[in-house]
Amino acid sequence: MSIPTVALSGVPDPLPEGLVVLDVREQVEWDHGHIEGALHVPLMDLPDRLAELSSESQTLVVCKVGGRSAQATGWLAQQGFDVVNLDGGMLDWEGAGRPMVSENGQPPQVV
Repeated sequence: MSIPTVALSGVPDPLPEGLVVLDVREQVEWDHGHIEGALHVPLMDLPDRLAELSSESQTLVVCKVGGRSAQATGWLAQQGFDVVNLDGGMLDWEGAGRPMVSENGQPPQVV
């Protein structure tokens, strides 16, 4: 099965209304910086938290570089979700100067 994937250059800025962003990184990574409005569900928690996702909207799945999000995208696609993996992940997002927020009171950064 091929994983639906998009490069950052293919992601509109600002993000379109109705697009769900799912961040599958670990808590410490999330705390340091993430996309505002994203849903945080660490990869290992995804099966138990599937009900938090909407099958009605397209979901952009992100992690640090795109590996974990590719796993999540493949699995979610098998469950019937309209998902796409962000190739290059949060490192490319940060590198392009796209907006981020943090939970730790420090300037947002990808760790």
